[in-house]
Amino acid sequence: MSKRHAIVSIGTNSTRLLLADVGPELPRVEVARSTGTRIGEGLGERGQLGDEPMQRTLDAVAQLARAVRGHYVRLFVVATSALRRAENAEEFTQRIESLLGVPLRILSGEEEAAASYRGALTAFGALRGERVGVVDIGGGSTEYAVGTSLQPERVVSCEIGAVRLTEAVPALGGREGAAGDEAVSRARAVAREALEPLAESAAIERLAFVGGSATTTAAILRGRRTPPLDYSMTRADLQRVLERLLKMQLDERKSIVGMKSQRADILPAGIIVMDAALEIVGRDEAVATTADLLLGILLQERDASGGASEPVRAGSGTRRGFRP
Repeated sequence: MSKRHAIVSIGTNSTRLLLADVGPELPRVEVARSTGTRIGEGLGERGQLGDEPMQRTLDAVAQLARAVRGHYVRLFVVATSALRRAENAEEFTQRIESLLGVPLRILSGEEEAAASYRGALTAFGALRGERVGVVDIGGGSTEYAVGTSLQPERVVSCEIGAVRLTEAVPALGGREGAAGDEAVSRARAVAREALEPLAESAAIERLAFVGGSATTTAAILRGRRTPPLDYSMTRADLQRVLERLLKMQLDERKSIVGMKSQRADILPAGIIVMDAALEIVGRDEAVATTADLLLGILLQERDASGGASEPVRAGSGTRRGFRP
């Protein structure tokens, strides 16, 4: 029997909502929303979540929850890298739980990697013994999982993401004009060093990217305001978008079709992380997919209840009929 479940994910850069009808096959997506909250702003300097980032995230969570109230039988709330790192994570956790009345689960890096892998499998269809990899490029961390079945055989979490790399190399943000070659070279070196653990995994036959950096890049390449469900990108594609962005100031980037304004400053860093991941795992191409962490957690919950099935392509189970 199908049941509508909702999940809210609090990431370093974005807060997102997914409402899906969970049945024996792929959950059918009813509502998918994202808002830029950047709860991780300044975290690297202070070691704590700031008052303003916490409040705007709480406001966004309240708004997202109101949008689907009464339309789900269960609500899940998860958080990722910023809450893992913050010294005052408990304070924010209490405020979220008071607001929503459900527990906030702070995912470990390994749990995040496994859930993103489970979600992205829907972009591959039935695996038939192939070994696939999934890279989740977040704002504060990057996760990698490899496997040949519904459960990954290896997961790793790396302390690099689009927000953290931009904070490490501020010139990438476009606030002071075009970024020079020296800044780009430094950013590439930082990304490669942080992602070196990816090299320890077994060789893969296919690779997927998930996360806002990947889907935004796919939307820009397509020239569409919304990202495609699945879109194949090469390293040459990434380089083309990166070069375009680095020539622009921040306001110019925001006018690009497919660009979300809250991602305009950090997308170059996200692309550099994606390119470094491709280089390290020895691939030239990856599929950017919208089937990610949120879908993965719903699938994991269903699998745990005994309703697991072979993955099918994401598009075959998607509908947009619900309007809260």
